[in-house]
Amino acid sequence: MDQVLYVVRAEHARFTHIIPHHHECYELVYYFKGNGTSMIGEHNYHFQAGTYALISPHQQHDEDHRGDAEVLFVGFQTNMSEIAELQGMHQDDREHSIHHYMLQLNTEYTRRGEGAQDYLNDRLHHMLLHLLHRGGNSMYPLFSGDRLQHVLAYMNEHFTQRLSIEMLADMSGYSYDRFRHLFKEKYGASPSRYMLIKRLDYAKHLLASTQMSISDVSAEAGFVNDAQFCNMFKRETGITPRSYRKNLQIKNI
Repeated sequence: MDQVLYVVRAEHARFTHIIPHHHECYELVYYFKGNGTSMIGEHNYHFQAGTYALISPHQQHDEDHRGDAEVLFVGFQTNMSEIAELQGMHQDDREHSIHHYMLQLNTEYTRRGEGAQDYLNDRLHHMLLHLLHRGGNSMYPLFSGDRLQHVLAYMNEHFTQRLSIEMLADMSGYSYDRFRHLFKEKYGASPSRYMLIKRLDYAKHLLASTQMSISDVSAEAGFVNDAQFCNMFKRETGITPRSYRKNLQIKNI
């Protein structure tokens, strides 16, 4: 029988560490807000808004929160033995199905009206069936061999956003200094310089292929302001963004 034992909503301040612990039951933890890492058993995962962790009974786990977090977790029992095979961190689907299930569980658990437990168990049952149907859509754990590759992929996708080296180090599971050292050793540049080159290359593309203003190119490429963009661009290329675009236009005449 599928049975909900508890539903708890919690907020954690940045840099909060939840010490290793375990439960007698299954637990599903949904991250509405925040980011950080979670060690589940022997595997270290990165979590962010829209991800959820499934943890089996008696399995030790912890959490390190990099930013302010809002979390909802449900403790439950089930006879579906296959659920244990889904232990780990998962990304919610495009329809945010698990998000909706979790909100339904939280609302009904808070009301605790007549028939609430039956409704909770029914919603849990449908959520578990959905999880089993999704099956292998779990996120890969951050093993030591692919931690840096995971962070690099994240940087390549989000380089136009504000990414702190502290956050990236946290994602990797290494200390700040260790992360910077290993990253430079493997990729030939420090994390900050790698992001700078990515942003400058993207800015060059925008200057060459669009009529966007220098200010808009700066913002689109992820620079703090126009002054930083122009200074960095001239330092690396020897000319200003405006001159770079003008030179390209002359060549194309």
